[in-house]
Amino acid sequence: MDKLLAGRRGLVVEDEMLILIMIEDMLADLGCESVSTAATVSQALALIEPQIFDFAMLDMNLNGSNSYAVAEALAARNVPFIFSTGYSGNAIVDGFGDRIVLRKPFLEKELANTLKRLLAL
Repeated sequence: MDKLLAGRRGLVVEDEMLILIMIEDMLADLGCESVSTAATVSQALALIEPQIFDFAMLDMNLNGSNSYAVAEALAARNVPFIFSTGYSGNAIVDGFGDRIVLRKPFLEKELANTLKRLLAL
């Protein structure tokens, strides 16, 4: 499982720096080739246009704003993605109810299993 993401490029949209660093470390441990990061919707959208990603991970709440515009942009480009959230309950907007949600806090093994499912590895 240590090279689960070998050769893959990921996008992580997360506004909490410590969580972002933790996720970057986990993805590196899983062999991810590169990880692009954004803390806001506008930063994420600017990254999506010129780059190709194999997967993405979106925090549902970005400093009070939701990440649905990013989800829509990724879906339009057929980029598989998951939502991550520290909130309980089901707050996913219509059209994304079928998306995988990873609840925070999570362990590397949970992230690996979730990405394995997302990418059908």
